[in-house]
Amino acid sequence: MSPMTAKLVHLSIDRDWRAVYDFARQPDNMAHWASGLGAGLTRDGEDWLADGGPLGQVRVTFSPANDFGVIDHVVHMPSGLKVHNAFRIVPNGDGAEAIFMVTRLPYQSEAQFEQDAAHVLRDLSTLKAIMEQEGRDAED
Repeated sequence: MSPMTAKLVHLSIDRDWRAVYDFARQPDNMAHWASGLGAGLTRDGEDWLADGGPLGQVRVTFSPANDFGVIDHVVHMPSGLKVHNAFRIVPNGDGAEAIFMVTRLPYQSEAQFEQDAAHVLRDLSTLKAIMEQEGRDAED
């Protein structure tokens, strides 16, 4: 398969990058902010299972915890397609930058690809709101 079209979706978060990483990397927390994977994630050995909507159940393999802010994960589709999602939380000043690479899957139209990117931006915006509110609450 030739390389797929890709787009980086990113958002600055006014919270220490390590706190954002520690929260975002935990599959149990994804139900709070990652609507694409978060609803119904259940552990299955080292992997996680999620309802892929009309595509059926998907298996998700996350990268192990690390010191570099990497939250990459592979989504194993029922069709056999493996979607490699690059996701990073990196330092940005005193805060963080959440960076997700959206890839256009072989069966997607340009409009569907753009909808996926918009969906990721909404999820990152939710993550930002949660993390910045927690930061304010910790200061009080």
